[in-house]
Amino acid sequence: LTGKGALSESDVAEAMREVRRALLEADVALEVVRSFVETVSEKAIGQEVLKSVTPGQQVVKIVHDEMVAMLGDDAAGIDLKAKAPVPVMLVGLQGSGKTTTTAKIAKRLKERDKKKVLMASLDVRRPAAQEQLRVLGEQTGVDTLPIKEGQGVEQITRRALKEARAGGYDVVMLDTAGRMHIDQELMAETARVHELAAPHETLLVADALTGQDAVNLAKSFDECVPLTGIVLTRADGDGRGGAALSMRAVTGKPIKLIGIGEQLDALEDFHPARIADRILGMGDVVSLVEKAAETIDAQKAEKIAAKMRKGTFDLEDLSDQLEQMKKIGGMSGVLSM
Repeated sequence: LTGKGALSESDVAEAMREVRRALLEADVALEVVRSFVETVSEKAIGQEVLKSVTPGQQVVKIVHDEMVAMLGDDAAGIDLKAKAPVPVMLVGLQGSGKTTTTAKIAKRLKERDKKKVLMASLDVRRPAAQEQLRVLGEQTGVDTLPIKEGQGVEQITRRALKEARAGGYDVVMLDTAGRMHIDQELMAETARVHELAAPHETLLVADALTGQDAVNLAKSFDECVPLTGIVLTRADGDGRGGAALSMRAVTGKPIKLIGIGEQLDALEDFHPARIADRILGMGDVVSLVEKAAETIDAQKAEKIAAKMRKGTFDLEDLSDQLEQMKKIGGMSGVLSM
C-alpha cells in the first residue's frame, strides 16, 4: 500500500482482505471473523499513519491491538479469593484433556501457590477415569478422593466437599465427566454438580485445535453452567489458536491457562499478545511499527530523504542515520524482528 497521511477506506479494505484470510486460516469462527473485521475497519478508517511506516503496516498494528483487547488485555489467573475449601470445577468434552489438566492445575497450585489441594473424579462412566486421576495424584504428590465403587456423581461430589472441609484443604478440584459430543444428559449432570458444589471457578477445558466448532462448544457449556474461564489444551499443536479468539468472543469469559505439552508442568498463563501474533502470523510487523513509533524522528527522516534526492547528503546526515539505526538496536535489531 502506498504512503498516505491518513488511512482511506480502500487502504483498510485492502489490508482487511489479508486479515480476514489470516483469521480464517487460523480457524477463527466465521461469525467472529465478520464482526471483528467490521469493528476494526470502523476504527482504522481516518487514523493518522506514522510517517515511518506504510498504511498497510499501520492497519496490521490496529488489528493486532484490537485482537489483544478482544482476547483480554492481561492474563487472568485462577481466582481463589473465597472461603476454603474453594471448589474449582472443570467441564468439557471427552478427550479434551480435562483429567490431565485437573492434575496440572493442582500441581501448579500446590507448588507455586503453596495450597493444599484435593482432587476428585466425578466421572463414573469412562472406564478407569477415577483410577487415572488417582495415578496422576501420585505422580504430582496431590491428594485424591478415595475411590468408592458404586457411588453416583452427586454422592461423590458431597463426599469430596465433606472430605475437603474435614481435611483442612484450601482447594477442591472437581473433574467432571465428558462426552464424545454435547448431549442433554451431560448438560443436566453438569448443571446438577454445579448446583451442589457451588464452585467459585467453573473452567471449560477445550482443545485448541477444536477449530470452527469452538463457538458451539463454548456456547453450549456457558448456557448450561455460568463459566468463569477457559483453559485451552494442546496449544503447542499446529493450530494457530483461532479457537481462543472464537471462544473469548462468544462467551466473553477470560482464557486463564493454556496447556503446552503432555508433561504435568506444561501449563502456562495465557498471554493475549502472543496468541494474537500467532493467529495473525504478523507479529514482526507489529514490533516494527511500535519500534518506529518510539524511535524514528519522522521529520528528520524526511529532510534526509530530500537531501539524498538533491545529492546534498553529507557525513553529518550519515551520522544521524546511524544514530537512528542504533536506537532500533542496529542492523541486527531490525533483522531479528
